[in-house]
Amino acid sequence: MQKLNFSGYDFRFRNSDERISVFDEIRKKFVVLTPEEWVRQHVVQFLMQEKKYPKSLINVEKLLTINGLTKRYDVVVFNNDGSIFILVECKAPQIKISQMVFDQIARYNMTMQSEFLMVTNGLNHFFCQMDYQNEKYQFLRDLPDYQIPVK
Repeated sequence: MQKLNFSGYDFRFRNSDERISVFDEIRKKFVVLTPEEWVRQHVVQFLMQEKKYPKSLINVEKLLTINGLTKRYDVVVFNNDGSIFILVECKAPQIKISQMVFDQIARYNMTMQSEFLMVTNGLNHFFCQMDYQNEKYQFLRDLPDYQIPVK
C-alpha cells in the first residue's frame, strides 16, 4: 500500500482468498484492505496514538440516514455524553479533496452535529471547527488533543 502522510503505525495483516485484510482495532475484525480502508486505519491510529482519544470513544463505518437515504460515515469520535465530537471523511489517496467532498461531510454533519470535521485522502488532511451560529466552518491547523473530562 501507498505511504501516507501520517506517522508510521503497526498494523496486522492477513492474506486469504488472494485478498489482503487489515485488522481493525475498533471493529475487532479483519477487513479487506482497500486504498480507502488504508486511509481509515491510519486515521484511527492517528486519533488514538497522536491525539490520545480512547478507543472506546471511536466508531468506524456505521450507517446513518440523511433525507431518507442510507449513508455510511467513516470515523467518528464521541464525547462522553454520546454527542459527536469529530466526524471524519476518508477518501482513497488518488481521490482529490474537492468542494464535493466538503459538501458530502457537511450533509452528513447536518444530521450528526459534530463540533469538528476532518477530511483526508491520507496525503492531504483538512481540519475544521463548526460555527453553527454563523452556519460555516473554520479551517484549523490540527484537531484538538483528547481532554479528560472534568467532573
